[in-house]
Amino acid sequence: MTSGDTDSRNHVQHIAHLLTDDHARCDALFTEAKSAVCERRWEVAQERFARFRAALDRHFAAEEELLFPAFEAHTGMSGGPTRVMRHEHTQMMGLLESMAVALEQRDADAYLGQAETLLVLMRQHNLKEEQVLYPMCDRSLGQDNGLMARLELALQTQG
Repeated sequence: MTSGDTDSRNHVQHIAHLLTDDHARCDALFTEAKSAVCERRWEVAQERFARFRAALDRHFAAEEELLFPAFEAHTGMSGGPTRVMRHEHTQMMGLLESMAVALEQRDADAYLGQAETLLVLMRQHNLKEEQVLYPMCDRSLGQDNGLMARLELALQTQG
């Protein structure tokens, strides 16, 4: 194996690493918001939920506007895994909206119920992406440095 092969292999893993790391960041923000609701610290909960929601919005946008179209264009697959992921994003966004309403009403039970449903969906969704879709993207798009730069920029926290 030449050093070029090693460099290529390390780069091929980068899409999966970048987006899996972002899953972990989103999960941590979700937990912070949930903890604040459990403690009935409403102002803190509002701020933490807003940070979580913004991070999840950035993650979904990076996938739907950058990664998925690139993957679909390269592979010709538009009705497979990316369609499923988009559908699940829509489901999760609906739950986020319900959680925002519950938070505004300071209804911890409603928030926590929706949060539990969201947690289950996120775990299943992330597992599919991390074990199936991201490796497929790495194999087909791993050499696209421009895509990587755009993904990294899209995932950065604004402000």
